Amino acid sequence: MASISSGPSSQLTIKWLGLAASIWIQAFAGNAYTFSHFSPRLKAVLHYSQIELNNLGVAKDIGENVGLITGYLSNKLPAWLILFIGGLEAFLGYGVLWLVVSERIAPLPYWQMCLAICIGANSATFFNTAVLVTTMRNFPQSRGTVVGILKGFVGLSGAIFTQLYTSFLFKNPVSLLLLLSTSPFAVSVACMGFVRPVPDATREPEEKRNFFLVHVICVSLALYLLVATFVQDFLPSNPIVSGVIATVMLLFLFAPVFVALKFFILGYIERTEEELSWDDRKKFPPGMSTSDSATSLSEADIENDTDVLMAVGEGAVSRKRKPRRGEDFNLRQSLLKADFWLLFFTFFCGVGSGVTAINNLGQIGQAQGFTDVTIFVTLLGIWNFLGRLGGGAISEKYVRKAVPRTLWLAGAQCLMVVAHLLFAWAGTSSLHVGSILLGFCYGVHFSVMVPTASELFGLKHFGKIYNFLTMGDPVGSLLFSGVIAGYLYDMEARDGPQADQCIGAHCFRLTFLIMAGVCLVGSAASVYVSVRIKPVYQSLYKSGRAVRNLH
Repeated sequence: MASISSGPSSQLTIKWLGLAASIWIQAFAGNAYTFSHFSPRLKAVLHYSQIELNNLGVAKDIGENVGLITGYLSNKLPAWLILFIGGLEAFLGYGVLWLVVSERIAPLPYWQMCLAICIGANSATFFNTAVLVTTMRNFPQSRGTVVGILKGFVGLSGAIFTQLYTSFLFKNPVSLLLLLSTSPFAVSVACMGFVRPVPDATREPEEKRNFFLVHVICVSLALYLLVATFVQDFLPSNPIVSGVIATVMLLFLFAPVFVALKFFILGYIERTEEELSWDDRKKFPPGMSTSDSATSLSEADIENDTDVLMAVGEGAVSRKRKPRRGEDFNLRQSLLKADFWLLFFTFFCGVGSGVTAINNLGQIGQAQGFTDVTIFVTLLGIWNFLGRLGGGAISEKYVRKAVPRTLWLAGAQCLMVVAHLLFAWAGTSSLHVGSILLGFCYGVHFSVMVPTASELFGLKHFGKIYNFLTMGDPVGSLLFSGVIAGYLYDMEARDGPQADQCIGAHCFRLTFLIMAGVCLVGSAASVYVSVRIKPVYQSLYKSGRAVRNLH
């Protein structure tokens, strides 16, 4: 009788169930995107200035993106243990913030608050590394698509938490911090057993059909949340309606499990047929020639010995050389490559300027006269998700034609210039449109940078390389949000009636004009790196090396 995990359909069931579990983990991994919901309460309870609040946001960004330890552990520990550590970090970090903001304990020194939010946000590096490294190895021929989906749900996580915050928590920031502490831990513990490496057994056409179904589910969820957001914003508040909307959203998150269910049913049929076939063989045992088996074994051994002898004779076994682009680099070798630093710089310009807007969204809304920024956080989260999903799918399609993924990065950064100018202008509905554009373009960066790095530097040490590249986010946050935006905001506030609060379009105008300039520079750098690496893509995808190197 066949083992339940021995057939190809059983392997596919585990692999797609692992993807569904990864989606759930990522959907609750984006706790950092809710900072705008609880930052005003933090500022009020702890009496922080805008610079202090922004630097707290920088500590969050450092925790969210600095994952060098995680990258090192990804090759040492199983995925389930990395996920458990991530859940524990979220529980402890945001748990401390909840205790302070709910005034259950006395306010902690500023450095301890920075450490707490850094630890809580650092959970995302453990979640991201575990699911990305595992699923990219499980789906080596669809890495851009996989990255787009998984990184997309991190972006959508902000909208998911916002919906729960609105529907079940009645916009209570203290309750939100408790949710941020408990839900990532609970989800990671529930799902960590399903995220594991599985031998590749999927034919590409079948894989494409399944990913198309997952994309339909994802886009449907995003559109549903988009409509629900506007319905809740324009209609009178109704707890029952809000509860129904949030419940349907959670049901959408279960939908990817049905892809795995399809393979489970196929596996059941396959095992049933094998059992029937085994019964037939017991009744009519076939003849077997041991000489044939011995001959086959002998021929295979001879072929293997011949291959080894030829390799030794040609010097292939003992010869060592530096890896070429498209092969496996370690982190030290990557750091010596200009392509690595160009990719880091383009990512730094895009996400650094983007996270400046995200971290200050609560204060931007207040400056423009909005008492509630929930709709802007939701819009940014939904379009962040669509940007990650679309960036992964579109770049995956055109990369087969040797179009560098970073070319899409250049286009996204040009659109980000428009978004920053809208924030600087602060006209009617500019915050709505700016949130949409910024969210979409910000999301594209993650679904493009991740597979690009894997194509240039390989997957063997990808955990370390990925986590080093993502440090462009906190470095940008420190410079653009912590230094520039915080300083300029406090300078404008000092000239107003309230020393700790600035009201008016002028509060962030200069900040976003600077951010627009940064994105222009980043766009030019993206075009330059695209020209540099185009021959690499021509070599990888026209020769078929890319697919082989991922196994």
